[in-house]
Amino acid sequence: MQRCIPVFLDEEIVHQYYNGYCNNILWPLFHYLGLPQEDRLATTRSFQSQFDAYKRANQMFADVVSQHYEEGDVIWCHDYHLMFLPKCLKEHDRNMKVGWFLHTPFPSSEIHRTLPSRSELLRSVLAADLVGFHTYDYARHFVSACTRILGLEGTPEGVEDQGKMTRVAAFPIGIDSDRFRRALELPTVKERICELKKRFAGRKVMLGVDRLDMIKGIPQKILAFEKFLEENPSWHDKVVLLQIAVPTRTDVPEYQKLTSQVHEIVGRINGRFGTLTGVPLLHLDRSLDFHALCALYAVTDVALVTSLRDGMNLVSYEFVACQNAKKGVLILSEFAGAAQSLGAGALLVNPWNITEVANSIFTALTMHPDEREKRHRHNFAHVTTHTAQEWAQTFVSELNDTVVEAQIRTRQVPPLLPSQTAVEQYMQAKNRLLILGFNSTLTGSVESSGRRGGDQIKEMELKLHPELKGPLSNLCDDPKTTVVVLSGSDRSVLDDNFGEYHMWLAAENGMFLRRTEGDWMTTMPEHLNMDWVESVKHVFDYFTARTPRSHFEHRETSLVWNYKYADIEFGRLQARDMLQHLWTGPISNAAVDVVQGSRSVEVRSVGVTKGAAIDRILGEIVHSKSMVTPIDYVLCIGHFLGKDEDIYTFFEPELPPESVSSTRAKAADAKAPNDRGPAVKPFNNKSNSKPSHGKTQKVTVGPERKVPMPASPQIGGQFPQEITAWHEGSSVLDLKGENYFSCAVGRKRSNARYLLNTSDDVVMFIKQLAEASNQDDWKS
Repeated sequence: MQRCIPVFLDEEIVHQYYNGYCNNILWPLFHYLGLPQEDRLATTRSFQSQFDAYKRANQMFADVVSQHYEEGDVIWCHDYHLMFLPKCLKEHDRNMKVGWFLHTPFPSSEIHRTLPSRSELLRSVLAADLVGFHTYDYARHFVSACTRILGLEGTPEGVEDQGKMTRVAAFPIGIDSDRFRRALELPTVKERICELKKRFAGRKVMLGVDRLDMIKGIPQKILAFEKFLEENPSWHDKVVLLQIAVPTRTDVPEYQKLTSQVHEIVGRINGRFGTLTGVPLLHLDRSLDFHALCALYAVTDVALVTSLRDGMNLVSYEFVACQNAKKGVLILSEFAGAAQSLGAGALLVNPWNITEVANSIFTALTMHPDEREKRHRHNFAHVTTHTAQEWAQTFVSELNDTVVEAQIRTRQVPPLLPSQTAVEQYMQAKNRLLILGFNSTLTGSVESSGRRGGDQIKEMELKLHPELKGPLSNLCDDPKTTVVVLSGSDRSVLDDNFGEYHMWLAAENGMFLRRTEGDWMTTMPEHLNMDWVESVKHVFDYFTARTPRSHFEHRETSLVWNYKYADIEFGRLQARDMLQHLWTGPISNAAVDVVQGSRSVEVRSVGVTKGAAIDRILGEIVHSKSMVTPIDYVLCIGHFLGKDEDIYTFFEPELPPESVSSTRAKAADAKAPNDRGPAVKPFNNKSNSKPSHGKTQKVTVGPERKVPMPASPQIGGQFPQEITAWHEGSSVLDLKGENYFSCAVGRKRSNARYLLNTSDDVVMFIKQLAEASNQDDWKS
């Protein structure tokens, strides 16, 4: 009993899904035949309905699986017919163990890009935990498609999307080799072997076993055989090619045309080289039963597999499994997946090169027995050890391991921001500080529609999300709330977007600061060395000119080269090259940090980070507002680079003292030798050696400390030359663990306490805060 459970599809869905989208769209594309060309308008009109049927059919499979699924079950989806299934299953239950395996080639990203539904299919497959292919080439093409089309991160392990890793690997399939070897011992098979030996006595037997299909290269094979006979007259009566061509899709015009073409060539060859006693080419338009096929494999001297494109081609494996006595030669197309596994023992050929295949036929027929045996021994060892059973066990074992590793990774990902709790704590607080990033945090999302690189012009022009204008204004007008936008962008960008709000703006990672009612001031240390800028600019110019769609920004305190819109793989190679140029030349002795983003390289002075700048920013805010109430609520949200995540730990009340000290040490790196420190200085109680949930962080201002702040002649404003602390011994921060919310946007590997997935989630949360702020005003 097979214990199979059927999925019933109606006739129309089968026609649109199986005959239409699967066999008319995906199958040709995956075999490099391209999309249907003969009737482009009809194809365009019918494509969407076929894709809709494809998704419906996959959902029907998912519904049946869900009805019978029990916790712990492993779900293994097979082939291009079910590319949408992993997504459907994960939407039903994200804890399902889901693997997907493709039995055809996966084309290069340039071919896959032509598919109208390219992005949706890739994302659906990426919902699986483990994605498998026959060869490394196919796996590489898939990862490349995900990086080039979706813009995701390709790694040696697979594809990473916002911290979620989909493992991608090669699992070459095999056959049940023991079944073939046992068959050769059966009396009926031995009898057939004897009959075949008598029939072909005195002639070398060449064999081809294929489906009658465009990708199998049957015309190329028999044309190469014709070429061989033309050039080697002495072999005319010494060799026979037996071609088994199993008919498929006989109702399709292209296949009917292929059949006629093959019959025409076969007739021509036999007419030219045949005699009254025999013909050199025997062509059968039918399949053989298993035992007859095993006998034929056993008497064959040379097997010819000339696929123009093939996922694996197990005929080559079956031939090798039946050849332990004969030790025949395998001529194998380099475009078959089996070439990766059996390439060492086979003669690899390009089936399009008729002369090369003809020469390989001669080499195989005249090969010395010792060499034949060496080649066969190598391939036989592979076929008998890499079996279908071993393939299945390996895949399922890897799937289980992948799920366990993913669970460990997931536990390290910050939890989602508890927005309700954050709002409740916000309403209870007396003095709140909100620190917000800008890019990918408060910006509007730009829909790229799967186009490579997205809409560069729209994305480069950073704009505040239109739905945030009202809520942000409400928060800024709340007297109990101080809002700071802290960004790596330059001052003009922040001026354009936030000039109308009552808030603090911190540009270039906090190196410039202003209240929107005032002028820009600098927080830069007085002796910040910028001598490296010109030489780094030359390097950035060089790589921008040689990397299409890359660009760089020249800011006052840093240089940023961005290749987000360039070809992803080429951009990464260029970035690696750039880093070598930088380290060996312009910055080899400079006091700079190189900060690598996902698709950017930034060079900035040592110690310039958002966390280092927050000391000074906080001091100026406290001084200017003449605060008498300590800050008892801090919210920090941003899509910050790893280098700038010290801002999250700056306010962290629950860190052990040594961690806090090391964080503050980073901040100290930004100070010049004669700069006596920030306006405010964090204070840590050394007696508390362990963190506790309710521990309070106190940041105090000492008695009448005067801190000189550097002026900058290059900018419109400057800090006052002296800042006098406002109340002796008063606390700037009175922050408890439950009143601090640090939140990374779209970065699942972060020092932040919490996570929001996208800027749209940030918009929703800011709206909640603004609504709460309005209610608070109404009550008061």
